Amino acid sequence: MTSITSVTALARQSLGRVPRFARITPSATVLRSRYATPVRSLQTGLARRSPSSTAAATSLPPATESVPEKAVLPEIQSDEHKVSIRWQDGRVSKFHNKYLFDHCRCAKCFHAATKQRLKQLSEIPSDIQATSVTPSPTGVTITWSTPDAHTSTFPWSFLQSASYDPPLKPLKKSEDKILWNSSIAKSPPIVEYASLVPSATVTEAQAERGVLRWLTKVHDFGFCFVSGVPTTPEDTEALIRRIGNIRETHYGGFWDFTADLKHGDMAYTNEPLPAHTDNTYFTDPSGLQIFHLLSHPPPGKGGASLLVDAFYAASILEALHPTAYATLSRLAVPTHASGSKGTLLRPLAQPVFKHDAVTGELVQVRWNNEDRGVLGKGWRAEDVEAWYDAAAKWEEAVKSADAEYWVQLRPGTMVVIDNWRVMHGRSTFTGERRMCGAYVGHDDWRSRLETLRREFEDKPREEGARQEHEIWSVGW
Repeated sequence: MTSITSVTALARQSLGRVPRFARITPSATVLRSRYATPVRSLQTGLARRSPSSTAAATSLPPATESVPEKAVLPEIQSDEHKVSIRWQDGRVSKFHNKYLFDHCRCAKCFHAATKQRLKQLSEIPSDIQATSVTPSPTGVTITWSTPDAHTSTFPWSFLQSASYDPPLKPLKKSEDKILWNSSIAKSPPIVEYASLVPSATVTEAQAERGVLRWLTKVHDFGFCFVSGVPTTPEDTEALIRRIGNIRETHYGGFWDFTADLKHGDMAYTNEPLPAHTDNTYFTDPSGLQIFHLLSHPPPGKGGASLLVDAFYAASILEALHPTAYATLSRLAVPTHASGSKGTLLRPLAQPVFKHDAVTGELVQVRWNNEDRGVLGKGWRAEDVEAWYDAAAKWEEAVKSADAEYWVQLRPGTMVVIDNWRVMHGRSTFTGERRMCGAYVGHDDWRSRLETLRREFEDKPREEGARQEHEIWSVGW
């Protein structure tokens, strides 16, 4: 075999950059290349975080972080338009007066309990100025040119994080995700049901920590198995609700189904399903998809589950075919759901690859060939050929033996899939195959993960410091 070259090294060599959504380190997982490229083999890595890196990446510095008493305080200057702060390293942050007045979080401007603004934009004077600025070891206090001489106090940590002219800290991106290929079969992410629910031997707090570990694996890998789940719809639904509210769709809420075509969708047949994401026919696709095989007794056979890390496949596509990647990131693809009586879904057309508007990182893959609508609306003539060429290269990536992870689910094992990242499919099957499951919204499961992180991973603080931290740590 030819020498192994990592995706990161290839990107640096041929493109001068790395894929925008993850930092990848070398390992021994090999992509058997089927692509026309001078580099015949690629390698993906499993980038692992230290136990504390999750909290560090999602939390601001403590709001009470201060400048040491004997240290020189930052220099503050103000004029009719801006407040300037010269930091100890010589850099200067400039804040518009309107910006600072708008971001005041005193009791008159910000509700400490609801974490919502109280001040309206119309209450910001167009000629607002600072009449005095007073630095201290913990922050700066500004008195404003309002009739009531309004006073605002900002922690240094907030001002450092909020600095936009210039930015003092890198744009916040989501934590590194662990990209994987078919070799994930050797050690897939899995947790035990007993660790997720309170019982005679597991306290509520321990179960909550279990859910944190569970959702962290879903975040890192894009999926996670749960073993030892009781094979009843009731227990499965209760476990899903440990994550969050179940999302209602035209399929209902919690599903308990067989191949009976109860709904006009290929999922309700015994036909094979290629790798896809669900809900491309929604403007806001569900965040999690959960499946639990309740039964598939003999003589039934088949029905193996397929998982593909679409972010991994996208990294390969971007490294080898950047023009194709850019095309699938630019051209909006119409989708629809029209097979169920009383349902005609026509969502906002969006590209296959969706990126964060600020950081540029890949945040969502939308791909379901079966639900594609009529292409070409708003496209240029040359876009048609470009899209078909890009889509062919994309399908080659996701259908490669390297990308496809096949697993035969058994009753008692549930799988949770990040529907914005991991594609799923199924082989054909015979017999009576009973499945259950549900959708959970993207914002709902991410909210659950974040609140658990803050509860169990943030450093303990005294009451006053905790309240101040809560006020200044939200809204980012």
